[in-house]
Amino acid sequence: MKPTTKLDAQRDYVLKTSEERQIKYIQLWFSDVLGTPKSFQITPAELENALFDGMTFDGSAIDGFSRIQESDVLAMPDPQTFAILATDHSVARIFCDIVNLDGSPFEGCPRNVLRRTLEKAHDKGFAFFAAPELEYFYFADSDPSHPPKLLDFGSYFELTVADFTSKLRKETVLALEDSGIPVEYSQHEDAPSQHEIDLRYTDALTMADNILATRLIIKEIASRHNVHASFMPKPLAGVQGSGMHTHFSLFKNERNAFSDSSDEYRLSETAKGFIAGIMRHAPEFTAVTNQWVNSYKRLVAGYEAPIYVSWARNNRSALIRVPVAKGADPDSSRIEYRAPDAACNPYLSFSVILAAGLKGIEEGYKLPEEASANLYNMSVEELQSLNITFLPGNLDEALAMMEKSELVRDTLGSHVFEWFIRNKHDEWSAYKTHVSQFELDRYLRSL
Repeated sequence: MKPTTKLDAQRDYVLKTSEERQIKYIQLWFSDVLGTPKSFQITPAELENALFDGMTFDGSAIDGFSRIQESDVLAMPDPQTFAILATDHSVARIFCDIVNLDGSPFEGCPRNVLRRTLEKAHDKGFAFFAAPELEYFYFADSDPSHPPKLLDFGSYFELTVADFTSKLRKETVLALEDSGIPVEYSQHEDAPSQHEIDLRYTDALTMADNILATRLIIKEIASRHNVHASFMPKPLAGVQGSGMHTHFSLFKNERNAFSDSSDEYRLSETAKGFIAGIMRHAPEFTAVTNQWVNSYKRLVAGYEAPIYVSWARNNRSALIRVPVAKGADPDSSRIEYRAPDAACNPYLSFSVILAAGLKGIEEGYKLPEEASANLYNMSVEELQSLNITFLPGNLDEALAMMEKSELVRDTLGSHVFEWFIRNKHDEWSAYKTHVSQFELDRYLRSL
């Protein structure tokens, strides 16, 4: 009798659970290059065929996928991502890898990009873990013809009784847990109507899947209550924007590779190289972690967003923060990268961050001095004296740096890299020629 593989066991579990739970539809989920979730539905009758042979669809219909002349691709379900929707128990979802008809990985699939980068880390003995803090706003509606209407006027960690948005957040957390997505914290954020949900750390591929699912669940719960949840990085002027500070760690032989109790910072040489790699290459990959024109309205001084390429232990003006480990627990050693926003594509973002960190380890990059002072209070001259540089100031600058980066091109692959650059140049061109209300208010009467 042929031995049962782990993959066979996972497929059997999906088929058995779908039958026992009387699932009516199975949604096959994947992502386009920008991180927009895509899906199509199959019935239980097609599930076994999908699990073993994949489902063919027209890739030319998806942004960043195939050209018309090479359109057909396969959605190959990853059975370990199977979950029943908390919002409809008759429907299940399963994330897919997109492959070519010959079974080879499709170059336009962001999930394949992350898999490829994780395999490079695995070849060096590393496993990569992530834990994001997703910030977002609740608004009365999504109508762009008027300023966003706030649903609360709370502030950081505010606790109120019978608060509608707190109830929304609580319902969302319960739905996430019911969907198999563990939540570590949730709270009101600093700005009015701004909230945060922190996901419990897990391997980076699972976490990227979880981020896509979490964004959808947050939006769906809000929609059920006739309001709108937005991950727009900077929807309101005068208050902080929404980021996705993400905690990262590497493990080797089931031990935290960032930890060294003998070091003054409790950081291993691996951790120092990883941080140095991110710092050196961060300006090159910021277009990936902050991919929208609006992303750079958040990345400005004065609103708790990092713009200075620096690291520190407990300095939230730094780009990379090294949280103090809990007690003597070496497994809690990690870094927090504070630039990304929750509107990024997590597959691509995790890929470039990991690639930069691995490059720092491989090349033995030297870790710069810790930035212990509040960088927001320093002059440009003071920052320059400390050799502290800046992240790109807008999408155009970020794209110019990305285009010159061999690391980003090699990590994303030519297919994704070139499509991403073209798409983002189009976005910048449209923005650059737009006449905003700010300009009309400021200039129309006086000029």
